[in-house]
Amino acid sequence: MGKADGLSRRPDWQEGVEKDNKDQKLIKPEWIRETETMIEEGNLKERIKRVQEGDEKVVKVVEELKRAGIKMLKDEEWEVEDGIVMKEGRIYVLEGELREEIIYLHYNTLVGGHRGRWKTVELVTRNYWWPGLTEEVEKYVEGCNTCQRHKNRSEAPAGKLMPNAIPEKPWSHISADFITKLPLTQGYDAVLVVCDRFSKIVHFIATMEKTSAERLARLF
Repeated sequence: MGKADGLSRRPDWQEGVEKDNKDQKLIKPEWIRETETMIEEGNLKERIKRVQEGDEKVVKVVEELKRAGIKMLKDEEWEVEDGIVMKEGRIYVLEGELREEIIYLHYNTLVGGHRGRWKTVELVTRNYWWPGLTEEVEKYVEGCNTCQRHKNRSEAPAGKLMPNAIPEKPWSHISADFITKLPLTQGYDAVLVVCDRFSKIVHFIATMEKTSAERLARLF
């Protein structure tokens, strides 16, 4: 029979004790800095309402809803709540600066935290909707100045430029290339260009595009 360890001797861990986990705190408040951040939308709903009242399509929808005496159109997900047109329970935002402001509040603030395209779309669509919302959020995220300046590079850092050595005599350093897709002339459809980097003298050698390595060595 083993010896009881220190934890099993604690009186508050005895079997049969009720509410033994009551008032137990794993993380004390003084260990962390409490930060409370809220999206300050201010009078955003009132501004959206005023913009909707000036739009002919929205006004037409509202009039049809009032004329029908119902809050929701049949076979559609449009409704009016406190004078604001909503689609599927989310506020419909007309085209304009309000859309960019809403994306800003859900992306650039501490609540948004610059968390990328899909997370921002998820945050915005909790309360708002408009056609092309996903594409507009993607464009906004790709153009975020803060993200562009702090984005981590996935590729290795580029090394120093290593220029070619300067040749000291003719034909000690050369370059070679092909000019292809030429019209067939006297059995040839390509040109091998050999250039001396020192004197810039060039030799043009007629050849075929399908020239083998052995044939190229002989031409060279």
